[in-house]
This record gives sequence, structure tokens and C-alpha cells, in this order.
Amino acid sequence: MAGDARRRLRLARVGPVALAAGLTLAGAGCGGDEMLGPDQVVVPTGPFDWRLPDGFPAPRVPEGEEMSAEKVDLGLHLFYDVRLSGNQTQSCASCHRQELAFTDGLPVAEGSTGQLHPRNSMSLTNAGYQPALNWANPNEVNLAHQALTPLFGEDPVELGLAGMEDQLLARLEADSTYQRLFAAAWPDRGTPVSVETITRSLAAFQRTLISGDSPVDRYRRGDRSALSESARRGQALFFSERLECFHCHGGLGFTGTFDFEGKSAPEIEFHNNGLYNIDGVGGYPPHNTGLHEFTERPEDMGRFKAPTLRNIDLTAPYMHDGSIATLDEVLDHYMAGGRAIVSGPFAGVGSDNPNKSGFVKPFSLTGEERTSVLDFLRALTDSSFITDPRFANPWPAGSPAHGSGS
Repeated sequence: MAGDARRRLRLARVGPVALAAGLTLAGAGCGGDEMLGPDQVVVPTGPFDWRLPDGFPAPRVPEGEEMSAEKVDLGLHLFYDVRLSGNQTQSCASCHRQELAFTDGLPVAEGSTGQLHPRNSMSLTNAGYQPALNWANPNEVNLAHQALTPLFGEDPVELGLAGMEDQLLARLEADSTYQRLFAAAWPDRGTPVSVETITRSLAAFQRTLISGDSPVDRYRRGDRSALSESARRGQALFFSERLECFHCHGGLGFTGTFDFEGKSAPEIEFHNNGLYNIDGVGGYPPHNTGLHEFTERPEDMGRFKAPTLRNIDLTAPYMHDGSIATLDEVLDHYMAGGRAIVSGPFAGVGSDNPNKSGFVKPFSLTGEERTSVLDFLRALTDSSFITDPRFANPWPAGSPAHGSGS
């Protein structure tokens, strides 16, 4: 695509780690103030009620993508409907389960045909604040456009609807619930059911998946009882130059890739964290080389987006390929400054990867400090987010949206 080519050209002209104008690291201090968010929150205007947590700005909504409660409601129904897969066995929610902060608990995703994907299902926590949506594709910046990939993509197959657009539309048009929902969401459309309105409605729903009520958030707002003493120690360590965590997982989103209404420019970052080094010169497993796949620059080998750490305790296994099972093991990885694999096709010393981020370097922790860091990370779990009925499956039992197995 011409647009992709232009973006790739722009990427080639900027630094390999920070890929957006206006890059600012999360801050150089310590003690936790880096997550306070923007100094001045832009109060959303317009009729849509975002129900934002205190201190949260509104997501930046692309021009022409006005939000409405009707679009969100339609998107919610579509998100949970298995008729959005070719064989009617999977919905978006199959790989993005609310109770797991909209991940699936698997090392790598499994499509509707059983095909295993090369990467772990990313959390949809605060998806509307993400200016780059995938693990390593800097060109996928629009939620509505991104929805085309799981719906119609063929490599890998996710929902498996390639070539079945007419069947998809016929399924939805025949459903009386959708007849009502599409007409309400898209009243100006003579034919409201279309691939375009499906993807734009899904995007509207995903923008509402806002998580900002964890114990860490409540502590930030003044509830001193929200965090244990151990978690407070862990917070100080997390935001310290000794551990460096906040450089890639800082700010309101606990990720370096974040955007919101009123922000001067989106930030998009990709990092190599020393997970592999299969040839001694920075090699990563084939077909999973990160940003390099798009820029073809050797120094971009193994660079992936640092995902949000919000709800991180719920989103195991970890890393872009789900190759680290637990938070404990993730901490081991970073304490060693990278992972050493002693045998097999991917053997190598990740800590020696020449493309590794300068922020990933060995450090040591006492037993108490280790517990504190883990307590802090677990205090990023937002229980209200994973139980909020606004994000739950709206379809009644027995509905065709659940498939034949319901």
C-alpha cells in the first residue's frame, strides 16, 4: 500500500528506538510520580460519556470517527458474536477474554481453523490510547482498519472470513437484534450493515475499554491504604534508575506507546529486550523478527512494542511469543539483562544481543525487594475493569451469537 510505503520511509528517517515525534521518556526521577498523567487533562467535549477514571484524558479519536453510545453497543454485540468467524466458532472475545484483561491465557493465539499464530494475544486494556496497535507493526494505527486483519487475514488465519464478506453481511442482516442495532448506530446509512460499519463499530467499543482503577491508581488519588508497604517499596524500585523499568513502561499507560486527546504528538516505541540472540549478532526466530519485518534495518531486529503493564498479573504468559510463563520468570529475565537459551534452534545469549535496549541491563534484588516489585506489579490489577458489565457478553444464552455449542 502506498500509505504503508510512506510510513516505512518516515520510519527509516528516525531513530530505531523512539519512532514518533515528541518522544519523551517517562521521567528521570523516582518514587512513582511518573504515572500521574498529563499536567492538564483535556475535558472531553461532545455527547459521548467516556466515564473516564479521575486524571485520565480521553482517547484521541480519529477524525470522522465520532463516538456514540449506539456504535459502542453495536460494537459490543459484534465483539462477542461467533458469526464473525468463517466457521462460526470464534468471536473477537475468544482471544480477548474480559476476565484475563482481554487476553486469552495462551502462549500464542489460536485461530478459528486451529492455526497457531506466531504471537501472543495482546491485551485490549486501554486499546484506544494505543497509537500503534500490534506487537511490531508501526503502520497499524487505526482500530477500525486493524479489525480487518483478524476478520479477513489469511496469514495467519484468525476469524477466517476471507472471501466470505457477503456471507458475513447476510448473517448479520438476518438477525433482528442487528437490524435494530445497525439502524440505531448508523441512522444516515441507507444500507447500514457493511464491512465498514462493522469495523468502525468494533473500534468504538474497543475505545471504551479503559482501565484506571487499580490499587496503584487509587493510591495515586490519595487513598494511602490502597497499596501495601511492600507494594510502595516496589513502586519506588520500579521507577528507579537502578531497575529502569519505567523507561519502557512508564506514564499513565505503563507503556511507552501512548496517545490521548490533547497530547502534542503520539509516542510509539519499540525495544529489543534481549529475549533471543540465535546467531550471536542479534538474530531472532524467523517470521518473528519484530520491527525489522517492516523497516528491514538490521538494528531493528527483535524490536517489539513494550505492552502496557496494567493488569499484567492477568495476562500470562508473557513476551511477544508467550515464551515466559510467569511474572517471577519475567523478573528473572530482566535481572539477568536478557535470556540465555542453552540448546535448541534458538540457543543464544540474549543479554549479549547487540541490538538490546540500553535500559535492559543486569541488576540484583534482595528477596524482600523482589517480593516488593512483584507486589507492585500485581497492584496494577483493575478488578472493576474485568468485571464491568459494560464490557461483558451481552448475548443471552441460546443465542446464535454463541454458536452451535451454546
